[in-house]
Amino acid sequence: MAERRMFAKTIIDSDAFLDMPLSAQALYFHLSMRADDEGFLGNPKRIRSMIGASEDDYKLLIVKRFILVFPSGITVIRHWRIHNLIQKDRFKETTYIEEKSMLSLDGKKAYTERVETECIQSGNSLDTQYRLGEGSVGKGRIGERGSADTGTAPPKRFEKPTVEEIAKYCEERQNGINPQQFFDFYESKGWKVGREPMKDWRACVRTWETREGEKPAKPVPNSKYNRED
Repeated sequence: MAERRMFAKTIIDSDAFLDMPLSAQALYFHLSMRADDEGFLGNPKRIRSMIGASEDDYKLLIVKRFILVFPSGITVIRHWRIHNLIQKDRFKETTYIEEKSMLSLDGKKAYTERVETECIQSGNSLDTQYRLGEGSVGKGRIGERGSADTGTAPPKRFEKPTVEEIAKYCEERQNGINPQQFFDFYESKGWKVGREPMKDWRACVRTWETREGEKPAKPVPNSKYNRED
C-alpha cells in the first residue's frame, strides 16, 4: 500500500471545509492519511478517539459530505479520487469490496451513492440516521429493533407514498424528478431497495437527486403542483 497521501486544494480551500472547526478539519486529515489506497478505512472511531476529536466533529464531516459511512461502520473519504492518484505498482485494492460496490463516481470523480443504496450515512440522508447532538455513532445498524437495554426506539413502519406526496416533496426540493416514474420504479420492485424493504422513500428521492448530478431542476410535466392558481 502506498505510504503518501495528497490533498486537493479545491477541496480543502473550499468554504464548506474551512467553515468547519479546526478539530473537524484535523479529523478529516487524520482519516485521510490512514485510509487505504481507495479511500476506505475500518477504524474511524479509534482514530477519532486517538486524536481527541469529538463525535460531533465526525458527524459534521458526514453532514458536510466529506465522508460517507456504511452500516458496517466502514468509512470512505468522498473526494479520495480527487485527492490521490496512486501509481499502479504501489496501488493495493481495498478489502471492503461490498461497500465499494455500493458507490459510483460522479462527474467530478467523487464517490457518491448508487440509486439503490439507501443505507449509506450522508448529508442527504442524515435524518434517517441521526442528527447532531443526538445518539452516538456505531451503536447499531439503522433499522435495528430498539430494546430496553439500548434505550433506542423501534423504527417507524414504512408507508408507501402516493404519487401526489412524491410530487409535492420533489417540488419542495426543486429536483426535477418525475414522481410517476419514481413511483412506478419502486412499485415494480415491491418497494424494496436491493433485497431489503424500503425504510424511507424520501431518502430514496434524495439519492435519485445525487444520480441526476448537477443538472438544473426541471418542472414536473402534467403535475398539479406546477399549475398556477
